Amino acid sequence: MGHTVVTEVADISVTPGQEGKFEDAYRRGRVHLLASAGCRSVTMTRSIETPSRFVLLVEWEHLEDHTVTFREGDGFARWRAEVGPFFASPPHVEHVEAIDV
Repeated sequence: MGHTVVTEVADISVTPGQEGKFEDAYRRGRVHLLASAGCRSVTMTRSIETPSRFVLLVEWEHLEDHTVTFREGDGFARWRAEVGPFFASPPHVEHVEAIDV
């Protein structure tokens, strides 16, 4: 079986009323994700039914690119400084991989 990309799925609850500021912070901060070794793509989605719920999808070459390289690097602190002030609670983060490749 070949190498599959690992997708980070972060379920983010933003303080109600702060959604626009969070989106601006995300746009400023996503550069820190994209600059990290092993990061292939970054997509932020927003719930239609629950406008203060966002789901971040980041494709990584390897799990460790996220859990070690990014998390232990300066980029994580910079990313969190941008978006963290708008979190209503800590994000729930999981990693998934495709089974149909």
